[in-house]
Amino acid sequence: MRRHPTAGLGLALLSAVTFATSGTFARSLIEAGWTAEAAVAARVAVAAIVLAPAAVWSLRGKWGTLRRSLGTVGLFGLLAVAVAQAAFFNAVQYLPIGVALLLEYLGVILVVGWTWLVHGQRPPRLTVAGAAVAVVGLVFVLDLTGGADLDPVGVAWGLLAAVGLAGYFVLSARGDDGLPGVALASAGMAVGAAALVGLGAAGMWELHATFGTVEFAGHRMSWIVPLAGLSIVAAVVSYVAGIGAARILGARLSSFVGLTEVMFAVLIAWLVLGELPTGVQFAGGALIITGVVLVRIDEFRTPPATADEPPAVTEQQPVSTAAGS
Repeated sequence: MRRHPTAGLGLALLSAVTFATSGTFARSLIEAGWTAEAAVAARVAVAAIVLAPAAVWSLRGKWGTLRRSLGTVGLFGLLAVAVAQAAFFNAVQYLPIGVALLLEYLGVILVVGWTWLVHGQRPPRLTVAGAAVAVVGLVFVLDLTGGADLDPVGVAWGLLAAVGLAGYFVLSARGDDGLPGVALASAGMAVGAAALVGLGAAGMWELHATFGTVEFAGHRMSWIVPLAGLSIVAAVVSYVAGIGAARILGARLSSFVGLTEVMFAVLIAWLVLGELPTGVQFAGGALIITGVVLVRIDEFRTPPATADEPPAVTEQQPVSTAAGS
């Protein structure tokens, strides 16, 4: 299927906004007695199962593609799913959530470094400026306060989460192997779920869940409702859309658009939970968008030319993708 870059931006924003719902859905489960780790493991496992029929359909007649891509699938599951999730939730045990998020989203800068060091794509000045503006905006959106010393263990976990996030964008952008995006998402999350459950079985974190009613958006309902939202909206839609976006836009631009997830998370918490964002957070959102626009301008001026970074094109020059999603 042939797609324009505008479709890629739309998918990237869809991925960001659906990823951003995860905190709102997870909160109701955690307040009902679930551990955060159990919610994450259930989210990934259910998403893998839901995507399995579509993945099988997308692979009809080309199972050899999956066999040739087992390395990519395994790395995606371990790095982009298990490591990113486990590292972040370990980080928040030692750090304020805002600081942990800021460290995790340094993965966007790692993507720029990856394309520079591995593919020789030195970031142009507008990309560097966009990165700086977006990071400042991220600090504002997170509304970081306080001057307490940071636990080095938490910082280490946060940086590991950044590596996992960078791996998500880089691996998602790989479409040259012909593996459909929905197959990568399903198989990768199955690998990630197995790894997450394995960590729990090894005693590295606690997996505990309750199965009664929970409170969500001011209403009492079954625990199945927020779990379904966490799995389908915040995992199935977000991962598939994110992979499709990365294969159209490339790892660098899609990762910068992904920064809007934090902004969307603040807005969703406002709409669903009544947590009113501050003026500083609104200003931070504007800075993030400005940073993304600067990077997008550079994508037109200096189009990359590697498998991880498909060529940027204008609206009159469509680009094909193997996302299959």
